[in-house]
Amino acid sequence: MQSPIALSEIDRKILKSLVAPNGGASSKTMSEQLGIPQTTLQRRRKRLEEFTSKHCFLDLSKFGWRKVDFLLSTNSGKTMDIAKILLQRDEVMYVSRNIGERTIDLRVKTIVRTNAEIASLLEMIKGIEGVRDAVWTETVQVIGKKDQIPDSILAQL
Repeated sequence: MQSPIALSEIDRKILKSLVAPNGGASSKTMSEQLGIPQTTLQRRRKRLEEFTSKHCFLDLSKFGWRKVDFLLSTNSGKTMDIAKILLQRDEVMYVSRNIGERTIDLRVKTIVRTNAEIASLLEMIKGIEGVRDAVWTETVQVIGKKDQIPDSILAQL
C-alpha cells in the first residue's frame, strides 16, 4: 500500500484554490495571497495538479437522455467478466465494483432515453451468465450538492 502524501499548510491552501468551484486563481494572485514567490507557487501548483482532475460535463437531460444506474448482484466469481461484457455496450458509460451492501457487486451507469430501453437493458443484463439479480435506479431530483471539499477534510491531507 502506498503511503499517504504529506502536504504542508501552503500546499493545502493551494489545493483548496485549485478545487474551488471557480477553478482557482491565477498563479500571480495566489502567490500574492500566500506571500510566497510566484516560481515557488508554480512549482507546488504543478505537483498538486497531479492530484486533481478537471471535467467538462455535457447535460444530456437537455437533449432528452436519462442517466440510469443498474445495481447487480453476481455469483460464481463472474463479476469481472460481467463488467467487461457490459463495458462493450454503447449505452454503458461506467462500471464499478462495490462493497458494502452484500447484494450489490456492480454499479453500471448508463445513458438511455426511454422506459422501453431501460426494460430491454435490464432483461439483457439479467440474461448474462453469473448475474444473480439486477435492479435499476434513476436520480429524479438533486436536493443539494457541495461544490467544495470541506476544510476539515483538506486540513487532514
